[in-house]
Amino acid sequence: MRYTITGRNIEVTPGLKAAVEKKIGKLEHFFTPDTEVIVALSAQKDRQKIEVTIPVKGNTIRAEESSTDMYVSIDLVEEIIERQIRRYRKKLIDKKQAAISFSQAFIEEEDEVQDDEIQIVKTKKFAIKPTIPEEACLQMEMLGHNFYVFLNADTDQVNVVYKRKNGTYGLIEPEF
Repeated sequence: MRYTITGRNIEVTPGLKAAVEKKIGKLEHFFTPDTEVIVALSAQKDRQKIEVTIPVKGNTIRAEESSTDMYVSIDLVEEIIERQIRRYRKKLIDKKQAAISFSQAFIEEEDEVQDDEIQIVKTKKFAIKPTIPEEACLQMEMLGHNFYVFLNADTDQVNVVYKRKNGTYGLIEPEF
């Protein structure tokens, strides 16, 4: 697996890098050798946070965890990722796909939809108006939503603002 480890308000020491690679590396038998692992380490006051994103074809595995110690956060996030992988693997086995290896199933996702899978029960259409991200955040708050889709007046692209767990805002800028 290929690791991209970045730090925000924290220096990525060789010890931290080794700890991340050792813990997440335990899961490499679930993935292809060229799978990219994106890790963001951050420190805020007394919280040490790790965010791990593993994009695989058709899916994204993502987990984040924070504690007072970065090494504890690394241990906890590894457990979360492993649970997500095991849950996905169990779902495949339940669908009588035990003969297909997990790596292949993860890469070549099924096209057929089963009755017990996710169903979209409501579709909503609306006009998108050019807006700046700050104004979109205000609109989202006014509506009481946790995300808001808008046409970014600065970039002329469709963007999404969303409210994060810590009360701050995020901006999603899709690439087409």
